[in-house]
Amino acid sequence: ASERQEMDNNRKPEWLKVKFNAEAVAEVAEMMKRLKLNTVCREANCPNLGECFGRHTATFMILGRHCTRNCKFCNVIHSAPDEVDASEPAAVAEAVVTLKLHHAVITSVTRDDLPDGGAAHFAAVIRAIREASPDTTVEVLIPDFKGDMAALDTVLEARPDVLGHNIETVRRLYDVRPGADYDRTLGVLRYCKETAPDIYTKTGFMVGLGETDEEISSLMRDIRETGCDILTIGQYLRPSEEHAPLDRYVSPEGFAAYKAEAESLGFAGVVSLPLARSSYLAEEALEKSRK
Repeated sequence: ASERQEMDNNRKPEWLKVKFNAEAVAEVAEMMKRLKLNTVCREANCPNLGECFGRHTATFMILGRHCTRNCKFCNVIHSAPDEVDASEPAAVAEAVVTLKLHHAVITSVTRDDLPDGGAAHFAAVIRAIREASPDTTVEVLIPDFKGDMAALDTVLEARPDVLGHNIETVRRLYDVRPGADYDRTLGVLRYCKETAPDIYTKTGFMVGLGETDEEISSLMRDIRETGCDILTIGQYLRPSEEHAPLDRYVSPEGFAAYKAEAESLGFAGVVSLPLARSSYLAEEALEKSRK
């Protein structure tokens, strides 16, 4: 299901080359600056930034720009965390209204320094969006809150339409996620689905870190056993020489095979593409799951 090539980050395959929409990026970036908001699109250097900004969609990154963890695949800054901005929920809601979003995605850096990991702030953002734009569906992509079920309850009680928590990679390679735990991630997904079965659960993982297709199959089965509804699969792209090495590029045909396998396991919505990221085509994945 995959195609191995010589690893040369300066010569990516044609299917990984994208056009940059400078005008759209500047427009949305200016609004984010005015409202003092961050997007994971820019902070994580997402390859779909131009396309999504061109459609006036963005994934808001709350709770600051600095993460308390230092995952070996992630481009988000690892540093002392920022102060929590109490005005941020209202600012996110204003951006949702300004962009006329049908579907808003909210994520955050990991905030292990906060007693609830930032759960109450997530809930406040969800409620602010609901009040400002009642017809907008809301998706949150949360950290693991160190497995704190009370923190998960805080988010679930705010009633997002989709609750996402990424598993990122196969069990054998979990050392790329210091501070995280494979079984804890599965436990978060399982608890959320059991506690609020009408809220769609979602997760995603990367390929290209050194996993085998057999391990990917096992990973998808583990995820599906939690009751998870929506799955994203994308290509790992190494942000710098300081990050985890890139092992392989997977062809578009390989991603199509992963999609077919995931659908055969019962996932309701699957986005499996080389440039897929957690929030890419998120609204479409939700609509497919609802159908």
